[in-house]
Amino acid sequence: MLLPQINNPEQLKSLSIEELATLADEIRRFLVEKLSVTGGHLASNLGVVELTLALHYCYDSPRDKMIFDVGHQAYVHKILTGRQDRFDTLRKNGGMCGFVKRNESEHDVWEAGHSSTSLSAAMGMAMARDMKGEDNKVIAIIGDGALTGGMAFEALNHIGHEKRKLMVILNDNEMSIAPNVGAMHNYLSKIRSDRHYLRAKDEVEGLLKKIPAIGGKLAKTAERLKDSLKYMMVPGVLFEELGFTYLGPVDGHDLEKVIDAFHQADNVAGPVLVHVLTTKGKGYKPAEADSYKWHGISPYKIESGQVLQAVGNPMYTDVFGQTLIELGRQDKRLVAVTPAMPGGSGLFPFAKEFPDRMIDVGIAEQHAATLCAALAMEGMKPVYAVYSTFMQRAYDQIVHDICRHNANVIFAIDRAGFVGADGETHQGVYDIAFMRHIPNIVLMMPKDENELRHMMKTALDYNEGPIAYRYPRINGTGVTLDSELKSLPIGTWERLRPGDDYAVLASGPMVQVAEEAADQLKREGIQLSVVNARFLKPLDHQMLLDLARAGTSMVVLEEASQAGSMGSAVLEFYAEHELYDARVHLMGVPDVFIEHGSIKEQRQQTGLTAEALCARIKTMKAQSKFSYKTTSFS
Repeated sequence: MLLPQINNPEQLKSLSIEELATLADEIRRFLVEKLSVTGGHLASNLGVVELTLALHYCYDSPRDKMIFDVGHQAYVHKILTGRQDRFDTLRKNGGMCGFVKRNESEHDVWEAGHSSTSLSAAMGMAMARDMKGEDNKVIAIIGDGALTGGMAFEALNHIGHEKRKLMVILNDNEMSIAPNVGAMHNYLSKIRSDRHYLRAKDEVEGLLKKIPAIGGKLAKTAERLKDSLKYMMVPGVLFEELGFTYLGPVDGHDLEKVIDAFHQADNVAGPVLVHVLTTKGKGYKPAEADSYKWHGISPYKIESGQVLQAVGNPMYTDVFGQTLIELGRQDKRLVAVTPAMPGGSGLFPFAKEFPDRMIDVGIAEQHAATLCAALAMEGMKPVYAVYSTFMQRAYDQIVHDICRHNANVIFAIDRAGFVGADGETHQGVYDIAFMRHIPNIVLMMPKDENELRHMMKTALDYNEGPIAYRYPRINGTGVTLDSELKSLPIGTWERLRPGDDYAVLASGPMVQVAEEAADQLKREGIQLSVVNARFLKPLDHQMLLDLARAGTSMVVLEEASQAGSMGSAVLEFYAEHELYDARVHLMGVPDVFIEHGSIKEQRQQTGLTAEALCARIKTMKAQSKFSYKTTSFS
């Protein structure tokens, strides 16, 4: 066994190509075995085994900068840089991160939870290198799916203009998470499959290698011949036109060819793009057969590929997907839009029934937002289905193209709140804070999956501007789903439990936490009022006025950033109405990034539990005995 002996990438340089191939097989077995227990991103990592081995064989990390676009493809990199003994802790609380993590290893030079950032980072590192007079290599590894992101094109344009020495490796597996869409995908397919170009390229390269010491005009003529064939066989040659030297396509599972391509790239003075073809899920049949399912996988049985999932209530995402079909049958204007996440957003069933009303724009969140604005302006009912963390990328478009135009766009914000193992780059805790201050928008969050269905109906019936409902990445509560959908009155809350002097204003899953706390406190003689604060904007003004005038002490409980979310809105409301005696306490996500672990652990870490709420109420009760009724914003 070679793998147990590899503790740092320098050790690879003494291995033969045959030994590297053996090591590749061992790494695949290691990944399949370890992830069968922990779960994680399997298919993408199986596809880059040889590519990552070749990188560390040819270059000197961390002196040479290897920048992985979307860090979930970096498991092999972690194995080779001294972390194979930590894979039992992968994505667990306090364990190894599932993405590249700078404070985890000196070899992790760039963190990326979202796609399309690696080229900009590479350009920044190359410019810094040149300014400091250093000579290290800078290498960005980006997938064909991530290349559809607008930020990647901005960086390509700048890199080609500056002509600095750096290498871009295009890992082309025809997939992002879902199958790729768009002109770039079609262009790469043409390069990938044009046999005439590939044969001519090989013949010209072979001819050049046979001519000893060609120089002067003959060398230039030979290069022009090679370029002419390239332009003739592959119209456009996008990367060459952008200022890159294009090498490839190269079989990404042939170590010798990949290493040879890297050596060729090193001889290029300016930017070079190496086009590497890989197979997602390579070496494990279940993952090769369904690389979408095996992109991010729960624990499974190695022999059969059967996923080991606990039986539970349907997830909010599934309820969303089924309800959208019901609404789509009622209203032909309804259109679903997703930025490359049709499966994760629960839209595959909708796409099957309404293929002409399902739009996947690829990894292009900004484009998706503005597209939705235009669809709405033309009388359609676009539902922008997007993860909270990915929606951050479209902030400008939400402000200027949707809300400023008061376009009737429906936001279906998935993964709102904590997301568990994906950790800090994917936590959906900031969207309330960055959306509620924008004029014209309505924000909602359901207490359970049945209320989500009614909110979806509310959004469809609403015609006065943008409206959003946000829901978590968890199983539903198991409540009965109403067969008849109804609209909720905008800006209304519901009091679920009466109480005396204390009330909890809770949203989303925190409503259940508040009810658990109310049960515990009731046994101790404290009657806690529980309010389902389902509208985050507009707030229920009348209920807030009633609570303040009754002298009720309130706790705003939310699985969202404490800074700027609903708690801040409540405080602003009382300040605006000069109700300075209103007693409001905030319980939300503190001003730190919350790392990976289970959602339960993340709630415990941030104090968003029934036990923590009970303790807060008891503290408030104790303090009230020794204080006058004065302003208390805490």
